[in-house]
Amino acid sequence: MLISLPKIIGIVNITEDSFSDGGLYLDPEKAISYALKLIDDGAFAVDLGPASSHPDAKPVSPEEEIRRLSPVMDALQQQHTRLSVDSFRPETQLYAMRKGVDFLNDIEGFARPELYPQIAEARCNLIVMHSVQRRGIATRVESEPATILDQISFFFEERLNALQMAGVKRERFIVDPGMGFFLGRNPEPSVKVLQSISQLKLRFDLPVLISVSRKSFLRNITGRAVPEIEAATLTAEIYASLQEVDYIRTHNVKSLFDATRVLAALTKSV
Repeated sequence: MLISLPKIIGIVNITEDSFSDGGLYLDPEKAISYALKLIDDGAFAVDLGPASSHPDAKPVSPEEEIRRLSPVMDALQQQHTRLSVDSFRPETQLYAMRKGVDFLNDIEGFARPELYPQIAEARCNLIVMHSVQRRGIATRVESEPATILDQISFFFEERLNALQMAGVKRERFIVDPGMGFFLGRNPEPSVKVLQSISQLKLRFDLPVLISVSRKSFLRNITGRAVPEIEAATLTAEIYASLQEVDYIRTHNVKSLFDATRVLAALTKSV
């Protein structure tokens, strides 16, 4: 067996209140330096988040999102760094598209048809994320693991069709089923979805992105706090790699990069 290694997207939170590293990279110079370190550690691209999306996150205006992003994007693009922008705000997405980012990452899965003409004209790949909330940041709701895959499939069928009907080319899509609070406060839906990545790939024949890094369901399973969750995160990421997920979005790029290289070496002659 020879597995296909996932492309790693490193997380850079330019925020005050991200659940694991809020405030560390709010300063543009620190964000730029950290992003370049993630590239050195093995990241294919970096995902810039100008606002948090966990259940207790504070609202951030589009103007503030753009203010946070602007100097960081300018500096990183001068270094020819592949960039993803993580925002569901239309103004921020339009700004990112004008700047020529490589990926748009939308936790609402591009829910605003009025933006579709501009999206169709852009060239960036679209990370179309599913969530049980559908709109806005994560919330704390119970979710039914027995029906979660059907919900995800219905969502992607509907949303991807709408985007294609508006002229967005299918080859630009990357699907993200969501994880943690985006699937429910209980861990079982996230476990079920993570076990079913191969089914998702087969059904839609599209690249799949998974973001399990430091998520609530891992903290729930282990009883560990965020500072102690790295081993659980890496285990879930390796499990996703074995299912040949195409992209993994993570905080700890170096650990995942090294682990996937060892995994490839161990499975090469099996």
